[in-house]
Amino acid sequence: STTNIILKHAEYYSINNMLLFLFLTGQVQKEIDLVIGPNKMPSLEEKCKMPYTEAVLHEVLRFCNIVPLGIFHATSKDTVVRGYSIPEGTTVITNLYSVHFDEKYWSNPEVFSPERFLDSSGQFVKKDAFVPFSLGRRHCLGEQLARMEMFLFFTSLLQRFHLCFPHGVIPDLKPRLGMTLQPQPYLICAERR
Repeated sequence: STTNIILKHAEYYSINNMLLFLFLTGQVQKEIDLVIGPNKMPSLEEKCKMPYTEAVLHEVLRFCNIVPLGIFHATSKDTVVRGYSIPEGTTVITNLYSVHFDEKYWSNPEVFSPERFLDSSGQFVKKDAFVPFSLGRRHCLGEQLARMEMFLFFTSLLQRFHLCFPHGVIPDLKPRLGMTLQPQPYLICAERR
């Protein structure tokens, strides 16, 4: 299912991006230690108390853009958009990738920066241009499940392990292209905290 694909790729990309910026992993772990502690299993009740973790997960979905194109639609009548005539029945495809890297909505969009989802007081802020699951009636039905599983997976993982790349290894961030953008294979080392 799409939700499983998104989770699989988001897990790879999240770990990859957080490890490239090791300070992110440390900041997420500090928040986990403060809100959840070392012994309690993470639960969704803590999610609203963890704005930095939420910001990192949102930035992963924006930056990695696992599903670059939205669901195909067709125009229901002749229409004009910005001076272009679009006849009834024309296939329309939303380019989610271009929205997530548009400088109109994101400053320095090519830079991985979770802080773009935080306000000046460090609270999480959702952005209108954040659309990894598409929009409207035909958006991904598994969105809520994917968000819950991502949060639980990453908080559980980082609560228990320090992660790093093998010495001298820096993975390639360029995705493999296809119907989904897939991360290149890479290795990580996990050490119990």
